[in-house]
Amino acid sequence: MSPEQTPNHQAIRTVLFDLDGTLLDTAPDLANALNTVLAVNGRQPLPFETIRPVVSHGGRALVELGFALKPEDTEYEPIRQEFLDVYLAHIAEHTRPFPGMEEVLDTIELRGMRWGVVTNKPHWLTDPLLDALDLTRRAACVVCGDTLNESKPHPAPLIHACRQTGNAVEQCVYVGDAERDIIAGRRAGMPTLVALFGYIGADDDPEQWGASALVTSPQGILNWLEARTRQQS
Repeated sequence: MSPEQTPNHQAIRTVLFDLDGTLLDTAPDLANALNTVLAVNGRQPLPFETIRPVVSHGGRALVELGFALKPEDTEYEPIRQEFLDVYLAHIAEHTRPFPGMEEVLDTIELRGMRWGVVTNKPHWLTDPLLDALDLTRRAACVVCGDTLNESKPHPAPLIHACRQTGNAVEQCVYVGDAERDIIAGRRAGMPTLVALFGYIGADDDPEQWGASALVTSPQGILNWLEARTRQQS
């Protein structure tokens, strides 16, 4: 796929990232937290391969995966809180940027561009995680799931991020690994990239999400930016 043609085809000045499954590989710590809570409650742990594709859908989906509980169940909230407490206590033990992502961030900064985070993760989990990895000071913006009343797939968080960076939506690109990310970006009016290296489920069909491009590695983000720049020259 070629870069999406926006009406003005403006130069990209800011790259916005989803967090879990795009900027950071958080699955190991989230899987450990879920399996810890399963064990405490007398249940068998789940294979990492079973947990990984669910991570992008948040704590609710992980509790449902492990315990077959929904928010309306009386047991749901205590289990969810137990899971979140364990996760917060070990939030950055194994979480790291995806291989090659540090180079992407370095290159973005060296080119005089900016990058930020737009996630549905609440601030009380996002902030300590980014702090632990020394990323907060580098991010031009961090928009969390509870920053606004709306969260993805609503476009408001992405539009808010653009305002914080001082860029028009056409000057930003959003990278994510879930369909809600692409929907939000498209609704906001910005180009979108699917991170195929993220937590794509077996039933997902990223080709049908309508993104500007699909990238198989963080390097693909830089390749897309370079291709877009060439189109403007």
